[in-house]
Amino acid sequence: MELLWEIAGWAGAVAILSAYLAVSMGWLKAGKGFQTANLFGSVAFIINGTLHGAWPSVVTNVAWFLISAVALVRMRQEDPAPSLEPAQVQYPGVPDGTGQLAVVEALTGSLPVIPSVHPAGDGARLAL
Repeated sequence: MELLWEIAGWAGAVAILSAYLAVSMGWLKAGKGFQTANLFGSVAFIINGTLHGAWPSVVTNVAWFLISAVALVRMRQEDPAPSLEPAQVQYPGVPDGTGQLAVVEALTGSLPVIPSVHPAGDGARLAL
């Protein structure tokens, strides 16, 4: 059983250090993933530190756990309601041309042709 707690301690170290490295290198934003890794890592350190009697480490990791838990609760409260609109998908290797059209229009002075419905008559005609 002692081996299990040692593994938990090392897993906690890996979780916290990996999250810190990923945020520091810009691979991950300091969001839910970062806070979740810190939460689990601190729990593992609390378990390991308690079994070894390393009370300064336990106290530090209890604070670490509480900070991560409060941050996750706040993030959950701030999340907007899910959008019903389909998400825009950007496929790898396919250039995103959304901003390019606006630049071309601005440089050439051209405006896009947008069909509009005229209220006169039956309303079904489109004018271009």
